[in-house]
Amino acid sequence: MDQNLINAASPSANTSDLNTANAATGNLQADPSLLANSLPQDTLASPLIQDRIADFLNIGGPVVWILLLMSLVAVSIMLIKLWQFSKLKPERRTALDKSLTLWHKGEKSSAKVMLNSKYSVEKVTLVAMNGLMDSTVDKTLLKEELNRIAALKLEQLRSYLRPLEVIATLSPLLGLLGTVIGMIMAFQQMAAAGNQVDPSVLSGGIWQALLTTAVGLTVAIPVVAVHTWLERKVERVGSLMNDVVTQLFTSPVSAEKPAVNSKGLNHAA
Repeated sequence: MDQNLINAASPSANTSDLNTANAATGNLQADPSLLANSLPQDTLASPLIQDRIADFLNIGGPVVWILLLMSLVAVSIMLIKLWQFSKLKPERRTALDKSLTLWHKGEKSSAKVMLNSKYSVEKVTLVAMNGLMDSTVDKTLLKEELNRIAALKLEQLRSYLRPLEVIATLSPLLGLLGTVIGMIMAFQQMAAAGNQVDPSVLSGGIWQALLTTAVGLTVAIPVVAVHTWLERKVERVGSLMNDVVTQLFTSPVSAEKPAVNSKGLNHAA
């Protein structure tokens, strides 16, 4: 009898457990918030960001697309120039100062050993030292050769700076052009509406038109800053080349000056 009671009670207990499990499963399936909370936030935010970028490009029109392309070109050029300057190190002075010190002391062979021809300023310095140590070389021809090499090295450092200048100049102008076109379209919509003018149409057209100007300035400002900085670095390299070559050519004169001053002091004493 007890066994029959147990068998009779078992189906109902199993049925109750199954119903409870199905109810829990149904609640999970019916509540999408639980699934949304279980997903990473980055996964949910990525489509929203992509949609906003797409809307931004569609509202800006072809002008924004052109500005975006110009910004990509500008970033690529800036990365190339930074890599070039970090590799060539045109403004490094440690080896130059040591070499010039040895040159003024008369240790000309040791001065040449301190320099590396793969660097721009040191290449010009080596050519000048070799020419001055060779008595058969005409000084006028040596100066012409130094000018040629220095101009070539500086031109290499100035490479790709002109495209940056063009992008910095055209970006705000393109943004202004997009603004003018957008304003024309907004006023055309107002004229087409006649007496039933909706202020929201005008305000919407204006902010869409001003968007291109904002994008143009956003592209131009950092490009102008980087271009000016790189131009200044090239100017400093040119001044350094001129200073080093002048010191090499005037080193005998500068070496004689202390002797003249010491004699004057002896006579005064």
